[in-house]
Amino acid sequence: MLGVAATVSDAELKKAFRRALRDTHPDTGGTPQRFAAVQEAWERVSTPEKRRRYDAGHSLRTSSGTASSPFAAGSQSTSGAHSRPRARTFGHPGGWRRERFLDHMREWVGRGAPLKDPYDAALVRSAPIEIKRILADALAEEATARTVSKLGIGYTIWHDVSTGPPERKIDHIVLGPTGLFAVLSEDFGGPVKIRRGELIGPAVRGEKPMHELASRAKVLSRQLKVLFSGYVIVLPDDDLDVPQASLGTVRGQPALAVRHSVLAHVLRTGPEASLGRSIGGNELFDVRTRLINGIRFVE
Repeated sequence: MLGVAATVSDAELKKAFRRALRDTHPDTGGTPQRFAAVQEAWERVSTPEKRRRYDAGHSLRTSSGTASSPFAAGSQSTSGAHSRPRARTFGHPGGWRRERFLDHMREWVGRGAPLKDPYDAALVRSAPIEIKRILADALAEEATARTVSKLGIGYTIWHDVSTGPPERKIDHIVLGPTGLFAVLSEDFGGPVKIRRGELIGPAVRGEKPMHELASRAKVLSRQLKVLFSGYVIVLPDDDLDVPQASLGTVRGQPALAVRHSVLAHVLRTGPEASLGRSIGGNELFDVRTRLINGIRFVE
């Protein structure tokens, strides 16, 4: 939200806050929502002690069954602890990619060879890029799931949603008062840029993630007769040079790439410039019912 990496000095962080405050102020062309979000972000890291607590509480960590990003030292963060009731969630975030990672890791090490800990840091670092990418995406999906689960009782989330073959799944579908969003969680292992409505960069390697997301969402839209409000790709904070970037419209709906740290804010307020379509009242209930009854998960 403040537009700087987690490694900047305290002085640089304060400068970034002042700059963001000026740029997002309603009197200088900003919006009240963005202005408030900048102030909230600063409140969480405004002193060295608060900053230490934030870094300690929001970094991806190595724990039982979990590994840090194979590409970086885990700079992704959640939106913080909230006392509000959690969103209603369905599915197993990152589950399919975890299984793929384990299968590919066993294949790479060699069938029959001992594999005591497939998440051993040294082993993962030495694995081919394709295997590391699978694990990185699984971790990204799990991080997104932790964040969206804290959106509150007004939201319902589905993870690992099938639209055909497993590799064409939608990582997350988020339904709330601001709309219905199809979401992909990606970690390409390097910076990305935006060009002609798509993500580009050496790490993207010719993929078209936004096109794919919109295509999969269209399949689900036809099957369940629901209309998406927008498409969102979530990236590690260090891989996108702005908090959120518009990719224009894809298949008639607004498309965004966002840093992980601003995802909750985007989903609560809706995309900037009033893009997207909010859902309320009986329509929200109807859409939720259709999704609960019709969504199928990858196996």
